[in-house]
Order: sequence, then structure tokens, then C-alpha cells
Amino acid sequence: MSMKLMVQEALHEVIDPELGVNIVDLGLVYKIEVDNNNNITITMTLTTPGCPMHDSIANGVKHRLGLIDKIGNIQVDIVWEPAWSPDKMSNRAKEMLWS
Repeated sequence: MSMKLMVQEALHEVIDPELGVNIVDLGLVYKIEVDNNNNITITMTLTTPGCPMHDSIANGVKHRLGLIDKIGNIQVDIVWEPAWSPDKMSNRAKEMLWS
């Protein structure tokens, strides 16, 4: 399994504490980059710029990815463009939140 795929699968285990849904299904993860030394850069957003869980979610990403063998440095870049909206959520997330 490629490092990028391992990272993507691990990110499914990082839960937004306010919504109780993982950050991938919420559509918060925009890009996963892995360099030749297995250094990881995650480009992601949050549901709102004033999200009180900013540090908690970013630290959750770093903690979970840090459990992967042979991973290098982990950088989490929080961006606000493009802005998050509910249409970025997976169908699974929508069902969990709105059913």
C-alpha cells in the first residue's frame, strides 16, 4: 500500500469532535502530499474560520499520522480558500448528520 493511501485511510480516523464525523467524509481534506522522504503535507480546511476545534483537529491529524511507520515530518496547512460548504461532504457524512 502506498504511503499516500495509508495517510488517507488514517485520516478517516480523525473525528471532528463537534460533528462526530471524520474529516475526510466531511470534505475538510483538500490535498495529501508525500515527498520522497515520506514527509507529509496535509492541506485542509475547517467548517468555519472561527472553529474552536482548530488546534484539536490539527493535532489529531499529526497524532494519527505519527503512528504510521516510516513517516517523516508532518505539516498541516489550514486554508480558507476554497471555503468549506456542506456540499463537500460525502453521502455517508450527510446521512450520518441529517438522517
